[in-house]
Amino acid sequence: MEHHFDAAILDVVVPARAPFSATLKAGQVLRIIDLEGQQAVDALFYNAADPGERYSAQDTLAAQARAGGRYDLSAGSVLRSNEGRAMATIVADTCGFHDTSAGACSCESNTVRFGYATRFMHACRENFLTALAKYGMDKRDLVSNVNFFMNVPIRPDGELTVDDGVSAPGGYVELRAEMDLLVLISNCPQVNNPCNGFRPTPIRCVVWEP
Repeated sequence: MEHHFDAAILDVVVPARAPFSATLKAGQVLRIIDLEGQQAVDALFYNAADPGERYSAQDTLAAQARAGGRYDLSAGSVLRSNEGRAMATIVADTCGFHDTSAGACSCESNTVRFGYATRFMHACRENFLTALAKYGMDKRDLVSNVNFFMNVPIRPDGELTVDDGVSAPGGYVELRAEMDLLVLISNCPQVNNPCNGFRPTPIRCVVWEP
């Protein structure tokens, strides 16, 4: 669907490495734009009326597999909650591959994967905790997330691999909220693997009415 930016009800540039959050009404459309290309965007979703209902990677991929789908997300994918309900639908996508298996980077995982020198580097988990605190939630409310624009192929032996991102400058993904939705975003600060081309950059988040 073609949207006009001057009709947007929210239009925000999220700086590199920063968190962002917004509440969507059912039917509203969120476009996440990778302004410079090859920038991973981690996202969490909660029922705005009952945050105990939140995004479930397991329910999402299980439902997609039953319909003959793949392990990644793209146009037509339905993001499902831990109650199996539709939270959002990807209605447009210029990238064609979004991950929901690799999780969010953290100081702890950075240390294990890249060495103690990375222990205090900023990470998506810290961004999510900052955003969650605004809504009275904490680390107990962290769940598996979506990694938009992140290229994570799964090898035949089941190993996950983080490869160079495949999104071009100006690439975007568009989601339609299927319920009133709290969206938390971490504009990924990772510099130890190629998910951001080793150079985190800004993104743009735009919301339209249905």
